[in-house]
Amino acid sequence: MAEQSQFNNLTLTIIILCFSFQSLSSAAESHLTVDFYSKSCPNFLDIIRETITNKQISTPTTAAAALRLFFHDCFPNGCDASVLVSSTAFNTAERDSSINLSLPGDGFDVVIRAKTALELACPNTVSCSDIIAAAVRDLLVTVGGPYYEISLGRRDSRVSKSSLVSDLLPLPSMQISKLIDQFSSRGFSVQEMVALSGAHTIGFSHCKEFTNRVNPNNSTGYNPRFAVALKKACLNYRNDPTISVFNDVMTPNKFDNMYFQNIPKGLGLLESDHGLFSDPRTRPFVELYARDQARFFKDFAGAMQKLSLHGVLTGRRGEIRRRCDAIN
Repeated sequence: MAEQSQFNNLTLTIIILCFSFQSLSSAAESHLTVDFYSKSCPNFLDIIRETITNKQISTPTTAAAALRLFFHDCFPNGCDASVLVSSTAFNTAERDSSINLSLPGDGFDVVIRAKTALELACPNTVSCSDIIAAAVRDLLVTVGGPYYEISLGRRDSRVSKSSLVSDLLPLPSMQISKLIDQFSSRGFSVQEMVALSGAHTIGFSHCKEFTNRVNPNNSTGYNPRFAVALKKACLNYRNDPTISVFNDVMTPNKFDNMYFQNIPKGLGLLESDHGLFSDPRTRPFVELYARDQARFFKDFAGAMQKLSLHGVLTGRRGEIRRRCDAIN
């Protein structure tokens, strides 16, 4: 009986040790660090920066396109590169959901270029979700935005379904209360929501997203002269749905706080932009960022870091795709 008891204790100890080692291994795998690729792909950041610089020089709208792609990937279900996956005959992927159909192609293109270069240098090592996070950070810097640290070690999702992003992304026509609820459900404060809205200081919006509200003769928040100009710019948008207007008409290709300066003057483009100034919960932050660009940059950088960690997959929970547009 004593021998049997000793045997049972030994077996239990071995099981506990095995479980402990597995737990430690899992914890190590799931730990994101800023130097995650220092040994496995030491030129990771250099390759990213060379790729994004070349792309941004040739196509100046790339930074805004990649930033929007990053948000549409991370906000609904986590930063897992699921928005990059192409649809097949058997599955309609996220990128083909109605809200993602207007995502600019340059965002996808810069990620694909970086992935191609990284696969040549470090095969099957760098995830597509890490590429998006690092590329967006560096693209923002090229257009004047703040630098912030990015933790790396994400894995890519094995699932991408259009149905999984339904009603999970903000719409240009949403009321502020709904936007606050959406961001709050993902752990973001009202101030962080306003800071992230500052991304509209670059990029553009299609006329269909705002033109039904533009009327120089009513009180929808538009500066009357701006409303006339928008009507003229969007005159033929029904025949040409690609017609767009810069979100920030003053400094459209520079990441700064002009977006927040524009809103009180009636130069906001989207209904949600006007809502930020008219709602007492968000207006103080609009006013703060309008007068203090350094504070906007600090808060935006912090919110972007937080967003980049939302719902990430690590370790065995995800994969490293060989191609960003196809699940292995």
